[in-house]
Amino acid sequence: MMDRWAENRKREDGLSESAAQGKKEGGDQAGRTAGETAGVSTEAGIRAAVSHFEVLLREQLLRQQRMEEGEAAVDYSEKARITIGLIDGDGIGPVIMREARRVLEKLLADEISSGRVVLRKIEGLTIENRLALGKAVPDDVLEAIKSCDVLLKGPTTTPKGGSLESANVTLRRELDLFANVRPVTVPEEGIDWIFFRENTEGEYALGSRGVELPGALTMDFKVTTDAGTRRIARAAFEYARRNGKKNVAIVTKANIMKKTDGMFSRIAHEVAADYPEIEAEDWYIDIMTANLVNPRLRSRFQVFLLPNLYGDIITDEAAQIQGGVGTAGSANTGSRYAMFEAIHGSAPRKIEAGEGEYANPSSILKAAEMLLRHIAMTEQADRLHNALEICLETERGVIVTGHRDGARCAEFGDYLLEKL
Repeated sequence: MMDRWAENRKREDGLSESAAQGKKEGGDQAGRTAGETAGVSTEAGIRAAVSHFEVLLREQLLRQQRMEEGEAAVDYSEKARITIGLIDGDGIGPVIMREARRVLEKLLADEISSGRVVLRKIEGLTIENRLALGKAVPDDVLEAIKSCDVLLKGPTTTPKGGSLESANVTLRRELDLFANVRPVTVPEEGIDWIFFRENTEGEYALGSRGVELPGALTMDFKVTTDAGTRRIARAAFEYARRNGKKNVAIVTKANIMKKTDGMFSRIAHEVAADYPEIEAEDWYIDIMTANLVNPRLRSRFQVFLLPNLYGDIITDEAAQIQGGVGTAGSANTGSRYAMFEAIHGSAPRKIEAGEGEYANPSSILKAAEMLLRHIAMTEQADRLHNALEICLETERGVIVTGHRDGARCAEFGDYLLEKL
């Protein structure tokens, strides 16, 4: 096969044997040297790419084995001490996290006073520090994060151009946060959705570790494992059973991505067989994005189960239907750790425009509610939920627009604290 490739390359460069016959001897020699150099360079690149792929393949197989061994989930109702790490992030992150901390301090005042709950600020996960150290998550920051049980995290900036991996992608991998869970509700339209997005595989697992043959091609890799798919599918169907849901939509592009998405769909249906009371339906991602904006169809959906990339995209669409990405929180959960965050970005343009203090904290506050439920603080979560409903839906006494024509983030925080 490589001989044929080399011959084709020679033909394209005008260096085939027949084309070279009319050239002078010096030109013939130069042409042969150029062709041979290109061939050697390409062969070396292919061998390096194959070697690189073998390393990735072995790493992913080891990860699959570790997942098969499993790890017991933490029971927070029995845990004597819970450490909540607070990460400001970049851009508007410190602004919205300031209000989230105020809310947690009020809701958990008794638990903090008794020592049952500790709020610990994690420093150093800023774009400036990450760029200076050349690490998506610096080692000392990761160590501090791993000393916590759960995290509430502001948005972090990912530089363009591939100079650094996303901090979120790194944390999801390092903490094995395999389930990204995002609820979206619009009661007046009959929308009550919850999305279970696989969080550690797909296109994001090796997104910064593809291969390149300069001047010819680049390739990235998509990863789907048996164990990884089974655990996210189990999480989705378990949620559906516990909450009386009767429909799980399995969203892939299995008609095109036959190996990876095909495997995801097949395993999801194998897991679904253990839940006969729940209907499992296959949908392709393109038509599902259309269905979410179709008022005649969208209210029939309840639970969504998706691979990583599709889940990332479609949950932003769903949040926009709810009122914008600033209105939705997000949970990233694993067996040992969990991270809760706003689903929007760090909004650097808002900071540049001098409107950072007008940022909407609703998304991070909804993430805080999810965190409280995760650590079995149900009463406190209900109080926050009810207060947010008053502030955002019922009274709407303080309106945050994200711009100077609306209230400041701190004003909304004051309003919410009053309702608590």
